[in-house]
Amino acid sequence: MGTVIFDISMSLDGFIAASGMTPDLGMGDGGEALHDWAFAGSERDRELLEQAGAGLGAVIAGRRTYDNSIKWWDADGPTGPARVPVFVVSHGTPGDVPEDGVYTFVGDIRSALDAARTRAGGKDVGIMGGADIARQYLHDGLVDEISIHLVPGSSAAAHRCSAMPGSTSTCDSRAQRWSPRMPQRTFDTGS
Repeated sequence: MGTVIFDISMSLDGFIAASGMTPDLGMGDGGEALHDWAFAGSERDRELLEQAGAGLGAVIAGRRTYDNSIKWWDADGPTGPARVPVFVVSHGTPGDVPEDGVYTFVGDIRSALDAARTRAGGKDVGIMGGADIARQYLHDGLVDEISIHLVPGSSAAAHRCSAMPGSTSTCDSRAQRWSPRMPQRTFDTGS
């Protein structure tokens, strides 16, 4: 069975998005700077992103992440042409899901994880932002690894990643990878 990885970009001051998040500004006003390392960074940054994506068999996202990202993801999802299946934790299915999309809407975190593991076929399952979905998975001890892309500087953003404080998980640092623009830490949760 693959590893369940919570993967997120975060500013040094602990923010994962800027204020003013909407479907038109998915990361908030100026929040895309948190992802510059992946899309406008160095060759090493792109290499780290490709390595992480190569092991993914499924992705889990919360409904807010889906709603604020679908404009850019379209039918292929966050992995683009790789079309890795995405399980969206939601109380309902939106009326405008892209035709032939990679999305499955699931009512709770455990059902999403069971479905993602089955679909992943032994590959890793990635849990992507937001703080609330991360908090739920961490609280229930369902995350094996946390991968933080630590973005230098302060974001002056509005959405702090409060997933880890108060969590029942304990984290031990396992690996540290560096690129020219972004340090990355990986933690084992003991789950």
